[in-house]
This record gives sequence, C-alpha cells and structure tokens, in this order.
Amino acid sequence: MPIYAVKTTASQERTVADMIINREEPEIHAVLAPDSLTSYVMVEADDHRVINRVLEEIPHARSMVPGESNISEVEHFLSPTPDVEGIAEGDIVELIAGPFKGEKAQVQRIDEGKDQVTVELYEATVPIPVTVRGDQIRVLDSEER
Repeated sequence: MPIYAVKTTASQERTVADMIINREEPEIHAVLAPDSLTSYVMVEADDHRVINRVLEEIPHARSMVPGESNISEVEHFLSPTPDVEGIAEGDIVELIAGPFKGEKAQVQRIDEGKDQVTVELYEATVPIPVTVRGDQIRVLDSEER
C-alpha cells in the first residue's frame, strides 16, 4: 500500500490529518501527522488521485509531494522514543512537574523499561532519592552542569 506525503501550512498538520480522515473515503486507509515532521502529513491510500481530490476541499493542505513512499520509510515515526533517552547518570536536571517542580537534582539511576529516573535533590539538607517519570524532568544546559 503506497504512502503519500502532503504539504500543509505550518502547525496545521493535525488539523489537516483530522479533516482527511473525517472524510471517510474508502480508498484512504490511514493518516499520520508525526510531531517530528513539520508541515507534512503522511497518507496511506490506494491511489494518489483520491488524495488530490480530497485536498481540493481541505484548508491548510497545500499540495501532494510527487512520488510515493512505503512503510519502511515512515515506520520510525510509528515507534515512540522513550522520555529518558538522552539522559545520563550524573546529569543535572530540573524537575518540571510534580511536588518538587523547579528543584534542581542530579540523576542517580535510569530505568528505561519503566521510563523513570531516580534523582537526588540538590538543595535538600538530607539527600533524598526521588523517582520521577522521564517527562517530568529537563536536562539543564551544559553551562549549568
């Protein structure tokens, strides 16, 4: 099944994807609007003519990119990257959510399976290990390390 790329207005990828899928065309099988791909939506369809027909009626859909792709070229958009990727033990992080929001801490342990990080708060008088989800921390700039 071929996959086609559709050029969209910037920041309107989700809107265009929703409008395409809401048309309920039997020849269109799937629509993908990955966050890492700006101004493009991937559409799986039987034929490019059906996409061109649908795009005429959808605002923010600019044009279809010539040519087609296959699943192997877009499958990296389908698997989510873990939140703890890019974080190393010893990194200085800032907690951006939860009861310790705004606190700085040092990473002690990383559990990639659970997508969790155990950190030790900096300003605490007694070192307390705190386990938080990977999306609740932000690695600080290298100047602050």
